[in-house]
Amino acid sequence: MDQNYVQGLHNLLVQSTSSDTVQLKAATATLNKEYYKNPACISALASIIASSPENAVRQLGAVELRKRILQKSGDLWIQLPQEERQTIKSKLPELVLQEPEKIIRHADARVVAAIASIEIPLGTWPDLLPWLNQQCASPQVSTREVSIFILFTVLEHIVEGFQEHLQNFFKFFEGLLVDPESIEVRITTVRALGVIAQYIDADDKADIKSFQALVPAMIGVVGQAIEAGDEAGARQLFDVFETLLILEIPVLGPHISQLASFLLQCGGNSALDTDMRILALNALNWTVQYKKSKIQAQNLAGAILEGLMPITTEPEPEDADDDAPCRSALRIIDGLATSLPPSQVFPALRTLIQGYFSSPDPNRRRGAMLALGVAVEGCSEFMTPLMPHVWPVIEAGLHDSDASVRKASCVAVSCLCEWLEEDCSARHATLVPAIMQLVHDPATQRSACTALDALLEILHDVIDQYLQLIMEQLAGLLDSAPLPVKTVVTGAIGSAAHASKEKFLPYFQPTMNRLQHFLILTGEGEETELRGIAMDAVGTFAEAVGTDVFRPYFPDMMKQAFQGLEMGSARLRECSFLFFSVMARVFGEEFSPYLGNVVPALLSSCSQTEHGEENLANDAEIAAAFASGSSPANAISLTEDGDGDAEIELEDVDVDKMLEVNSAIAVEKEIAADTIGALFAATRGHFFPFVEQCTLELVNLLSHYYEGIRKSATDSLLEIVRTFYELSDHQDWQPGASVQVPLSPNVKELVGHIIRPLLEMYETEDNKSVVAALCVGLAETINKIGPAFIEGQLENICSIAAQVLEQKALCQQDPDQEEDEEAPEDQAEYDSVLISSAGDLVSALANVLGADFVQPFATFYPLISKYYKKSRSLSDRSSAIGCLAEIIAGMKSAITPSTQPLMDLFYTALGDEEAEVQSNACFAVGLLVEHSETDLSPQFPQLLSALRPIFNVTPDAPVARLNAKDNAAGAVARLIYRNISAVPLDQVLPVFVESLPLKHDYLENRPVFRTLFHLFQSSPQVLFPYMDRLLMVFAHVLDPSSSDQLGDEAKAQLIQLISVLNQENPGKIQEAGLSAFVPGA
Repeated sequence: MDQNYVQGLHNLLVQSTSSDTVQLKAATATLNKEYYKNPACISALASIIASSPENAVRQLGAVELRKRILQKSGDLWIQLPQEERQTIKSKLPELVLQEPEKIIRHADARVVAAIASIEIPLGTWPDLLPWLNQQCASPQVSTREVSIFILFTVLEHIVEGFQEHLQNFFKFFEGLLVDPESIEVRITTVRALGVIAQYIDADDKADIKSFQALVPAMIGVVGQAIEAGDEAGARQLFDVFETLLILEIPVLGPHISQLASFLLQCGGNSALDTDMRILALNALNWTVQYKKSKIQAQNLAGAILEGLMPITTEPEPEDADDDAPCRSALRIIDGLATSLPPSQVFPALRTLIQGYFSSPDPNRRRGAMLALGVAVEGCSEFMTPLMPHVWPVIEAGLHDSDASVRKASCVAVSCLCEWLEEDCSARHATLVPAIMQLVHDPATQRSACTALDALLEILHDVIDQYLQLIMEQLAGLLDSAPLPVKTVVTGAIGSAAHASKEKFLPYFQPTMNRLQHFLILTGEGEETELRGIAMDAVGTFAEAVGTDVFRPYFPDMMKQAFQGLEMGSARLRECSFLFFSVMARVFGEEFSPYLGNVVPALLSSCSQTEHGEENLANDAEIAAAFASGSSPANAISLTEDGDGDAEIELEDVDVDKMLEVNSAIAVEKEIAADTIGALFAATRGHFFPFVEQCTLELVNLLSHYYEGIRKSATDSLLEIVRTFYELSDHQDWQPGASVQVPLSPNVKELVGHIIRPLLEMYETEDNKSVVAALCVGLAETINKIGPAFIEGQLENICSIAAQVLEQKALCQQDPDQEEDEEAPEDQAEYDSVLISSAGDLVSALANVLGADFVQPFATFYPLISKYYKKSRSLSDRSSAIGCLAEIIAGMKSAITPSTQPLMDLFYTALGDEEAEVQSNACFAVGLLVEHSETDLSPQFPQLLSALRPIFNVTPDAPVARLNAKDNAAGAVARLIYRNISAVPLDQVLPVFVESLPLKHDYLENRPVFRTLFHLFQSSPQVLFPYMDRLLMVFAHVLDPSSSDQLGDEAKAQLIQLISVLNQENPGKIQEAGLSAFVPGA
């Protein structure tokens, strides 16, 4: 070897470790140009790491040697003469053992791994593995430490060549896991097992079982690392377990309970370092998320909650972005509530909350209230009947003597308002005064304003009695409160506008005047957030006061939104996009002149890259973020390969900074993707020039790593198809498997571009909310466009619905569940949402296929009906019956062969304890009677008896009961219409007429009035005793001051009927206030 060449390379490496940026750049340029394209540099670097007296140079030499070996898939290494390669392979492993500096040993070990990744697949380094096995068994502890690290790095690079040795590895590692002298050996062994686990075949039960046998010892090593205070090692081990948790093979198998218990013990140990506790709790959160079937099967939720509750009582950091064990514990409670059946979570949690809330310790009361708040999202349906017992706790919390408990109670109210809207709105008389009192307490002001924001959002008509008081008091805070409070106050005023709609008008201009200076803030942090929330609020004002009132502000507000795009803040761009969406909704086609500026901004957002380095301001920042070679630990981590392409070492990237940037950009992209569909729907044909480019960009986003973006892209793509179809010259579609009304060529082409990528996305989609959005979006689009939308894709779309209903979709799969094992009936409320969305998709298919749905119905009926069982949740039972009702509506008379099985199921559902299920059952029974060709008249007495109790409700009953009564009226109307002689009118009509007018489900006015018209025409005498009541009903439904309750056709028929009745008895018509509807009046 040319020693001058080696010395020249050595000198340049020395120069590269200088802190002088000019020297560093010059050295890097020379190395890339004169050395790193020549295979000889590999031998020279190997010589340097063996002989240089300078640590920094040896480390840098190892880093560069690994890169050169791997460069262009090993091309430079392969060019090296075989003899030189053999020399390096024979000497390098021993050299690693002799290297005195740990950080350099690790760099050298990575060089061995790089060579192994090329040589082992070629079968040209057969003695490496036996040598490593021998060295790992050495009596010298330092040799074992280095050897297992080399093996670990080799496995990281290449496992394929070692897969036949897995059983030997397991036996070998079993001993190393209990190395008597070195925690480092034990830690590295666990890390090596973490790599091997990723290559175990799901069908290889022996390997899985062998790995599972090592898990208890692996858990033990984590405990030993924590006990030894080895934070770096513990972090690495937690990383391993998080990897094992997300694998699609059950490597942790029978040890989930032990793992959860260990993690809970670490997380709850206040003697441990805070970061260690957070790591343990984060791993427990992953355990809940990814091993929920094991947690559920072993009923571990209660024990986990018992361990978490004491942690929730610990102090909370002031900064909302700082993590702490108490916040981690609350995240896990949230995870338990959303991942598991609420029956396993809420009863145990409720008992704990009651105990904690009755404690004299305010920290325990605060913890109880926060735990209640985070549990609502996943347990809202389950909690609803228990709310009378929950409200006293909430109200006591809002008046607690301790400010931290009052703040926590405000948080709980915010959560309740989001998920239990009806219950919270009904408590307005208690909640509004209590929260308003806390708004004026500096200790609780911000939390109280957030709770008020959530409450106002849902008050609707009730807000009238509070609006003046609320606006007067909040307006003052806009002038005097600290910035963070101004932000939540602004949000609360936006919610007040949303709820009060046109009644907000008197407050609109004064509030706009107060918000003006928030809209021009340019500072970062709190100022950015206030500006963004103010922009959101202004959009809500526009929707409340309407187009004409807001129009004078429209151009200036658009100008502010465009400025927000230019300020370098992902948050402000997000708020501007939301504002564009609202303005387009408010102004419709009047928004179209702005499309030329808005759409490019949206597309630019959708296509932007998401790495930390692109968001750094300049080269100096890049150098700072990616190291400058000023110390051996970070020596040149930003380099170029032989072709001048920049390479960045992942381990040197500021991962936290990168994730923070990526998270903000991902949310911005999610909003941008969502806005695209909204703009097309609002601006109609003016959007045509942008459709193609937007469609292509949205299709690209279907493979994005962030589920929120995939969901938004899915929604917008389907919105684009529906809008494009609406704007095409189309006739109404006809139901049936064969397309009788073809799509226009442009629409058909667009459908082709969109439907295939969506179906491909489903195949790899592991997020339930995205699949639910896809099912709902497909259902809406199928109902809109008809059979032509599913042409050629019927089997694939049916397969999606069937897989979800069978709980076999990828997003529902659980590696710990046997393939032929049925999913448990008791499931999380979020799982029920997914099942319901699949039902929507099946209903849509039945609607467009009509009589041709007979064959698919045979497949779907058992899949849907199994969700109606007493053991199933309210949501499952209700959606199953509702789905079958919609299928009957679509299939019409083709449902006849299945009449009796359906009727038997509906009888059971009519007697369900929940009004929501009864309501759907009434609807279903009525449709079956209407459409089946089987004569169901003999069953009318039994049916009427089943329907009768549903009419027994008081005016102040819950909405669900009132809704069920409306649907029962619709069912009775359908029975009368189908066979008037089979209904005992003298018994039925008094109850039927007394149930009118319908108050909630106006769609049922269609069968109700169709039947009334039929009776007036065929047997008017039966209605004469009820004329006063009926005329009052007619006046109610025709009231011009209320929303349309009939539809144009029924309204016209009713007015015609009134005209006839007026000829017979004009006094009655006048008395009922219906004279205005008499023609010529």
